[in-house]
Amino acid sequence: MVLDLIVVGTAISLGPLHNSAFILLLSSRRGVRQGLAFLLSWLANLIAVIACVVLLTGGEPPARHSAPSTAAIVAKLVLGLALAVYGVHRHRRPPRPHGPPRWSARIDEASTATAAALAWVLQPWALVGVGAATAVDADLSTLTAWLALAGYCLLATLSLVVMETYAVRAPEAANARLNALRTWLEQHQERLIVTLALVVGLWTTARSIYELVA
Repeated sequence: MVLDLIVVGTAISLGPLHNSAFILLLSSRRGVRQGLAFLLSWLANLIAVIACVVLLTGGEPPARHSAPSTAAIVAKLVLGLALAVYGVHRHRRPPRPHGPPRWSARIDEASTATAAALAWVLQPWALVGVGAATAVDADLSTLTAWLALAGYCLLATLSLVVMETYAVRAPEAANARLNALRTWLEQHQERLIVTLALVVGLWTTARSIYELVA
């Protein structure tokens, strides 16, 4: 479980779409405040999903080869296959130009509530679903499980935390370097999405098949 959560958490953190949007928020007139709203909303979403899973399982992993255990593995398998197929589809389709989203022109007028809502919209829900299905195996009677779930939520938010901290401590340098990073993300967006989808998709598919037949 721990290794699976590390893979998924890293993929979520490296996603180009929400990172580009976050940099746009940071570069706005009230950037630090809007960035913090986005960051906290993003983290709250991850925690809420994990909390729902824990409530369903009661903090105890289902018995191996039981119906709930098999259902969780099948859900991971379906999500893994979907991610792999999506990655192949994105790789094969003709390249499309990418630029700032339409809402970026009104970024200075956006409220903190809008920034918070944007975090929920940009969540990579397929990856979050894989993380949720993986969390079914968490045994909360052990410290390791608590640390694994907390580490997963923090890892999936790490890129936002780093950028927010940088913008607070060195706003002028952060603005220039983060906007350069946003340009790079936009130029390599397709490749990043394909790579992350294939890596997590193939990893999750292989792990799920192994768990079903082991």
